[in-house]
Amino acid sequence: MTNALQSVGPDKFKRTMRTFTSGVTVVTLRDGEALHGITVSAFSSLSLDPPLVLVCIDKSAASHDAFARAGAFVVNILEAGQEGVSNLFASRDEDKFARATWHEGVVGAPVLDGAFGVAECVLHDSLPGGDHTIFVGRVVGASAHDGMPLLYGQGGYRRQA
Repeated sequence: MTNALQSVGPDKFKRTMRTFTSGVTVVTLRDGEALHGITVSAFSSLSLDPPLVLVCIDKSAASHDAFARAGAFVVNILEAGQEGVSNLFASRDEDKFARATWHEGVVGAPVLDGAFGVAECVLHDSLPGGDHTIFVGRVVGASAHDGMPLLYGQGGYRRQA
């Protein structure tokens, strides 16, 4: 019986998770004078009262340690057509913010211009999550506009029908 309850292998797990289509976010923060931004699909609302969201960041990501130090972050929910923004912040480009348009938000972190939705957060908690850390943010600023979200699934960007 215990053999049937063992974890699946990484290839099977990745193949299965690719079937889930999600929105695309770019999470940004300021760590001292340094700006960090990373494309993240592992994002979710968590609680209405208090207003909490979570993002999951790979421990090997260059910006991982800055999350705990910064104490605040912004979740920029991308709009359909912002594939270039997603690709920029998924890259290893060291000058991402020079190639993006943004302004400073209420928590001092970059807010990307043209984002579909924005959740500005102060760090509420961080939890272990295997090879990721789950960063929970308390939302202290939020905005959204009409449009369609950028979607990602099965290894590529998707359009809503």
